[in-house]
Amino acid sequence: MTTQYSFTGTTAREIAACVERGVAEGGLVPGTALPPVRRLADDLGVSPGTVATAYKELRSRGIVVTRGRGGTVVAHAPAVGSRRPPRVPEGVRDLAGGYPDPAFLPVLAPPAEVSPVHGSYRGSPRLPQLEEAARAWFARDGVPDAGVTFAHGALDCIARLLSAELKPGDAVAVEDPGFHHLLDLVPALGLRMAPVAVDDEGMRPAELARALRAGARALVCSPRGQSPRGARFTPGRRAELLAVLAEFPEVLVIEDDHNADISGVPLHSLATGGLARWAHVRTVSKHLGIDLRWAALAGDPTTLARHDGRMLLTSGWVSHILQETVARVMADAAARALVAEAQEAYAGRRTAVVEALGRCGIAAYGASGLNVWVPVRDESAVVNGLRTRGWWVAAGQRFRIGAEPAVRITSAGLGAADAVRLASDFGVVLGESEAMYGG
Repeated sequence: MTTQYSFTGTTAREIAACVERGVAEGGLVPGTALPPVRRLADDLGVSPGTVATAYKELRSRGIVVTRGRGGTVVAHAPAVGSRRPPRVPEGVRDLAGGYPDPAFLPVLAPPAEVSPVHGSYRGSPRLPQLEEAARAWFARDGVPDAGVTFAHGALDCIARLLSAELKPGDAVAVEDPGFHHLLDLVPALGLRMAPVAVDDEGMRPAELARALRAGARALVCSPRGQSPRGARFTPGRRAELLAVLAEFPEVLVIEDDHNADISGVPLHSLATGGLARWAHVRTVSKHLGIDLRWAALAGDPTTLARHDGRMLLTSGWVSHILQETVARVMADAAARALVAEAQEAYAGRRTAVVEALGRCGIAAYGASGLNVWVPVRDESAVVNGLRTRGWWVAAGQRFRIGAEPAVRITSAGLGAADAVRLASDFGVVLGESEAMYGG
């Protein structure tokens, strides 16, 4: 979209501040196209180099992104305080958020009393009982558990790992399509994204090799429950990826296993392949509660030390009240039974959506996790068409770099009858879309 926002400034700093102010106050919403460099330079009476410098600064801080011929636009999640995304329209079924079904989340029991402490927890940042539970959690799936630490969630952990390991301008290999918050985070850290195509088995080895040979110094991937495509590593794909990584022992490999307990498939982790630099991150928000902003991290000694060193300089530790809450629910037999029930239900619901769409002649992908990925020719036409029929799905643009258009459907809360009705409506919308918009 274009905008009528009034740009001001005679220096790069002033122009950048004007844009940032517009984003923060809502005058420049995510996706808004900024004027071409030469046009804005003419409007402001400055040199094109001044505007280009302003745009470069905004890109380095994650406020805007450049899309080649698509120009420079406000990032989908700009790294500056701004208005929240629009709410889900009233009267429609929300299949866009990627959230678990609340019916499968246990009731949390924080500690009834919290005794005051003298000083801080910097000297003992992890509760022993939760650290023991985290080690067992990793060991269950064969992830090396000799060293573990905690963070405030998966993205918090990944951000700290990348910022401690890389310098601005370095490249990070990321999945394409991939998790939209990660795709927003990487440029916000001043890093470059090296997209790697994904199929049902995860990152494609040849494309990963290309990204690493081009200089990517870190890799972030999901071994299962990948968002948005639902990919998962198979034993064969794991072996192929490890063969590629063997040529780049200095690359930091970060696995985001955020759907560990509800992905519906076994883990085939790169962390078990003898990598020199690795980190395996897990969180509980998808299966125990979205407000539990806690993650466990296993990794090599250097990676863990760098992570904890950065945390020591900032928040210091994860709240012990939160840690005790997580420890309690992880140890609760009823909660564990509910998680097992959830994993089975999610697998059935995901499969039901894929199969229902398939019966309507619509290809869909979702080998694990909570979502289904459906390639389409016109994302906007499909999103708007399904909205008129009571469904709210996510346009794939936020998840893509170079991947083909698609929409993401969160299948976690859909019963079998819902899946059939959704597939039928999807087929109708695709027909209308092809007739009206050429697909």
